[in-house]
Amino acid sequence: MSKQINDIKTDPVIIRLLERMPDKVADSFSEEQLAYLRNAIGAREWGRHKVDLRGTIKFFKWRYYYVVLAGRNRRTLSEKERRIAVLMNAVLITSFVSFSMFVGLIVLYLIKSALGINLIEGWSLGLWGWFKDNVLN
Repeated sequence: MSKQINDIKTDPVIIRLLERMPDKVADSFSEEQLAYLRNAIGAREWGRHKVDLRGTIKFFKWRYYYVVLAGRNRRTLSEKERRIAVLMNAVLITSFVSFSMFVGLIVLYLIKSALGINLIEGWSLGLWGWFKDNVLN
């Protein structure tokens, strides 16, 4: 802990924090207080995201900021967040499987049609005709 207190004034997080304060206030903190501030601020682990997009957009006389963060969630989820995550995973997996099956059935239908196999004589979805006219030509 003594090494941390000695180096606390050179810590980038503490330097940025103190730069935002008037000199009189910044000089009033003891090294022990700064060490505890560093621990409290550092517990959030800011800036450790795979995607970190931040910027501002000027719109007439106002400026709006945007932040897009994405990465692995290292937080402990609450029960409600866990239920929502399970529901979202189920929806995403169901959507992916349904889409994959739909595409697979279309591919099988096109293969069947290309081979000239008719399951119901005189009836067609018209997909093979459209595919031949628009994609193969």
